[in-house]
Amino acid sequence: MANEGKYLYCIIESNEGRNFGPIGIGGRGDVVSTVGHMDISAVISNSPMNKYVINRENMTCHEKVIEEVMKDYTVLPVRFCTIAGSAEEVRNLLRRRYSEFRGLLRDMDNKVEMGLKALWKDMNRIFREIPEDDLEVRRLKKKAEGKSGKTNNSSKIALGRAVKEALETRKDKEARKILNSFKRTAIDVRTNDPSGDRMLLNAAFLIDRSREKEFDFLVEDLVERYDGQVNFKYIGPAPPFNFVNIVVKD
Repeated sequence: MANEGKYLYCIIESNEGRNFGPIGIGGRGDVVSTVGHMDISAVISNSPMNKYVINRENMTCHEKVIEEVMKDYTVLPVRFCTIAGSAEEVRNLLRRRYSEFRGLLRDMDNKVEMGLKALWKDMNRIFREIPEDDLEVRRLKKKAEGKSGKTNNSSKIALGRAVKEALETRKDKEARKILNSFKRTAIDVRTNDPSGDRMLLNAAFLIDRSREKEFDFLVEDLVERYDGQVNFKYIGPAPPFNFVNIVVKD
């Protein structure tokens, strides 16, 4: 049987013992509770000293615990699969990094993360519009259509590269416009690489809880402005996963 340790989910500002119920990672029904030092605590559960596989089930459980804690507290998420050897080891961590954690808790106080993805709905339309907007693509398209054989293949390759570059340029332009819509509302923003041709933005915004409705309105305004051409996927409020990720070195 593997040795038991303490799985860490997040850091909170609290000096009271809490029991969040049997929602711990691993499917054993381990109770999620707290271990404290002064006025901060780590949210933990019992766990084997094993490395958890990065899969949907484990990641979802890790995040769900933090989301549950966030209902009552400001949270500093800890990196997935961080396991301490004992409760005393957790207390030592809180003691050593007390000033750091207190500073981050102050920075994240009353803050939430809002996720936003933007995807073009009709890529055929986008690819039709690119030659209209890009002189180089038009030139290469005309050149490719007027040749045959190996020369034509070379022209098509050049055209494909130009179309890809033009698509990325258009993505960047539209993404900047969307991001600019939130510059007065968001405290900070993190952008992740878009996946596939359709996605033009994958962003996380850090905002004050008091501005959630304002953020909602801005997303609704974008939906109207793009008039069905872009699909917006909106998630939140969530813990600040993209802005805080506490790493505990071995």
